[in-house]
Amino acid sequence: MEVMRKPEWLKSEKLGARKAREMIKILRRYNLHTVCESAKCPNQGECFENGTATFMILGETCTRNCTFCAIDKTKRSLEPADINEPKAIANISNELGLKYVVVTTVTRDDLPDGGASQFIEVIKQIREICDPEIAIELLISDLNGDLDLVKKIVLAGPDVLNHNVETVPRLYDVVRPMANFERSLRVLQAAKNADSSILTKSGLMVGLGETKIEVLALMKKLREVDVDIVTIGQYMAPSKKHYPVAEYIHPDTFAFYKREGERMGFKLIESAPLVRSSYHAERAKKILNKRL
Repeated sequence: MEVMRKPEWLKSEKLGARKAREMIKILRRYNLHTVCESAKCPNQGECFENGTATFMILGETCTRNCTFCAIDKTKRSLEPADINEPKAIANISNELGLKYVVVTTVTRDDLPDGGASQFIEVIKQIREICDPEIAIELLISDLNGDLDLVKKIVLAGPDVLNHNVETVPRLYDVVRPMANFERSLRVLQAAKNADSSILTKSGLMVGLGETKIEVLALMKKLREVDVDIVTIGQYMAPSKKHYPVAEYIHPDTFAFYKREGERMGFKLIESAPLVRSSYHAERAKKILNKRL
């Protein structure tokens, strides 16, 4: 299969600057993982240089078989939840003086609660150790549709609850065969039901073969469950074995999605080729500050 050449607008900051190397050393000292590294995010150089990272809990192996993702799916190294992980995340956040921390996870269908208790403990430790003004964003899995677990996480007090739909419903069978679009919508709705004041967030990739009409219909579905923030970025296949890129979407189209999202009423919409779910996540704090 011929691999399409990436256009000029997909060039990103390179990893290797001094601050980025320092960030990696700190992460290794705390024995923590980041989705920035595991998912081969194109922005990790820029984010590490700015002293930010998205912590990934519950190991580096995912139990789902999504065809777009670079995270390991071999199931050879599934491990129990590390009881030291929540405090380590709180300590490193405190050491770095973070004002906004993002915590995500691999999907752990093997765990009885899908990892919900680990998220709750992370929140508890951050609230106890870090600056009281720190904002916490969680990017959770669908927890196999257990909405009671979603409620427990929300009531633990994160500021932003993110769950990504990733792509349009038509492509789920080939891109996210173990996921379900309607189930993901129920997760986002459950978060708002548990606490109407929480900011909810979701994200998707484009360039997998979807149409503009499908993207706009998806965005409308997210607004119907009162999602506040949406992120839209270009899909880039991690390897030749992953789902192929169907199209490199022009920046003008991303600008179009942003305008349409603003018309729909999203409080914040990040839409550009290199946008990823946690890219510039701290911008949500402006919304939180306005509420205060």
